[in-house]
Amino acid sequence: MFRTLWLLIGLTSLALGIAGVVLPLLPTTPFVLLSAYCFARSSPRLHDWLLGHKLFGPLIRNWEQHRAIAPRAKLLAVVSMAVVFGISFLVGAPTRVIIIQAVILPATCLFILTRPNGPRRLSE
Repeated sequence: MFRTLWLLIGLTSLALGIAGVVLPLLPTTPFVLLSAYCFARSSPRLHDWLLGHKLFGPLIRNWEQHRAIAPRAKLLAVVSMAVVFGISFLVGAPTRVIIIQAVILPATCLFILTRPNGPRRLSE
């Protein structure tokens, strides 16, 4: 039963992560990392497929092996959070939404920015 639940959460998270590739306000990285976590508990075949994926594999391996986030991913995450906050403010989102974002987004940015960058690539 729990394997099925992990699998459903992983598939849903992967779908959201894939949507985040083309939708600028939907984050890709956290959903793909959640998918890898869920697949590791439910489907070794899907976990291996995700690790071997051209786009998502390096991101997941960097996190699993080094608990690291690449500088480019950090930049994209911080910029997208700033854009979301700015849009919310400009469109007149309810005050409680602005307050929640004002508390959560900086904390999330701090977490992201304090993660290591991971190993340097040979091309750098």
